[in-house]
Parts: sequence; structure tokens; C-alpha cells
Amino acid sequence: MTFSRRTLLKTLGVGTASLALPTLSTMAQAAPAGPAPVLHQFGLGDATITALLDGHLPVPATMFTGYDAARAQETLEGSFYREGAQGLEIPVNGYLVERGGKYTLVDTGTAQLMGPDLGGLMAALAATGVGAGDISTILLTHMHPDHAGGLLAADGSAAFPNAELVVAETEWDFWYDDAIMASVDEGSRGFFQMARDAVAPYADRKKPFTGEVEVAPGFTAMPLPGHTPGHSGFMLDAGDEQLLIWGDVVHSTALQFANPDWTIPFDTDQPLAAQTRKAMFDRAAADQLLVTGMHLDFPGLGRVVRDGAAYAFHQAPWQFGL
Repeated sequence: MTFSRRTLLKTLGVGTASLALPTLSTMAQAAPAGPAPVLHQFGLGDATITALLDGHLPVPATMFTGYDAARAQETLEGSFYREGAQGLEIPVNGYLVERGGKYTLVDTGTAQLMGPDLGGLMAALAATGVGAGDISTILLTHMHPDHAGGLLAADGSAAFPNAELVVAETEWDFWYDDAIMASVDEGSRGFFQMARDAVAPYADRKKPFTGEVEVAPGFTAMPLPGHTPGHSGFMLDAGDEQLLIWGDVVHSTALQFANPDWTIPFDTDQPLAAQTRKAMFDRAAADQLLVTGMHLDFPGLGRVVRDGAAYAFHQAPWQFGL
């Protein structure tokens, strides 16, 4: 494991003096209200999709493995991206998909586990008029806290009482492997416990999958290993149109299209994460896929294009699909 509690807290601008990471349920009960709801709704084929913003997280450019100051300056030059005192702001997104009166949620945000600038996904969901009890399926790209944290209500129960939880079997098995958990440093073990806490209320209604298979009507899983062992994207087939929701293939829109080899410490296998990213960039560019992701600039819709030896992201207009 390459990530650690110290790395996470440094990223968040929090001191490292605390002795232990609390459980998700404990943190949720103590958390203040999150940001105001931000959402963007659009139509795609026979689906209505709503991008839900959980908030923003500062990530220093120097955190990226492969970082080069001159190359970073060249990449950012002429753009609207600015690195603040704590880093480049990256969003945390989730996506609500409605098809035929059924509601599917892809990732659940942080549940206010990672500071006051995050935790807005549930408020954004409520602003759509869709209740947590209306969600029938949750597609989980992976079990990091900014994706799985919102699975829990403040009292530790399931925040989505009627939802089936769809997650890669490899992902579930990794976080539940006691031998792996015992082998990492003590601080990193908190990530394992948080992952287990988040999914525990759904153990009797989880739907594991393996490989590139249909996991829900209109959704095909896309294994995208590297960030975590079972990290997955989901291809939505909305009749005559498709959308690839690729999870954490990209963490920084500002840096990683131009520098696809740059990885982040939270990638459990950094070389594989870079390999997966470049393969998906190639596929998305060749097939002119509409893509979105959990850390692409909100609302995250666009297409990948080649830019010399690298790539670029062409963001869709805000009113896309309306």
C-alpha cells in the first residue's frame, strides 16, 4: 500500500497528531453540515443523468509521482487553473441515473468525513426530489472513503435502505483481507476499517461481479485496476447513446491529460494505474466516447482527444443534452 493516514491528512491540510482514524459512523455523527447543493441534470438517450457535487479537495501538484515543476508550469500556463496554498482543487462527484422510473446512484461521496468543503452529495440528491429510499441500485467504483463514505447514515445504518450494492468482488475481497490489512502500516489500517464500516450494512444485499459484465439494466462494468485492485468504471447504454463513468482514472483534469504517467499516492499500484489511464485515454479518443469521472471538473462530461504525444479533455457545454 502506498497511501497512508499521514498522506491523507497532509492533503487535507490537517495535522497528524491524532492517534487513530475514527470509524465512519463516529465521524458522521460529529460532522457539521456540508456545502450547499450543486447539481447538473441532462438527458442522454433514454436516461436522465444528474451530476451531484460532493465538494472539493485540495491536492498539491507536488504530490503526484512523476511531478516536474517546469512541466507543471507549462501544463497550467494559459489555463484558468491556479494552485492555491493547499493545492489544486479537485471535485468529488457522484452520478444519479434515472431510466424507466428506476434510480441508480454511482458512488456516494464522503458523508462529511473529509472536511467542511465536502459532504454535499446527499443535499444535492435531495434537491433533485429523489429520496435515499428511492435508490434501487448503487454502483460503487471502489471503496475509498470519498466514494463509499456516503453509504452510511449518521447512526451507522444504511443511508440507502432499499438499494442493492454492486461492487467488484476483487475490491470487496481486498479490503476484507485480514492478511493484507495486517501487512500495511498502522495508519493505513484505518482505511481498511473505514471501507469495511461503509459497506457493512449492505452485506446481505451486495452484488459482486467479476470482469466486463452487465451489472444492472443498461450498465456494463469496466475493470480499471491500478487505483485499487477492483477499481471499476461503468458503461451506460442509454439506447442510442453511451456514457462511460470511469471513476478515478483521472484525479486532476488540470495535470493528468497532459501528463498521463503522473500518478497519485492513493493508487495502490501506480504503474498499473498509469497503464490503465493511458489505455482508457486511447480507447475514449479512438471511439469518441462521452466520459465522466468522479474527479473531473464538475459536472465532468466531455471527450478525450489526442494532443500530440499526450491528451486533452474537451469539456461538454454546461447545457449539454438539454
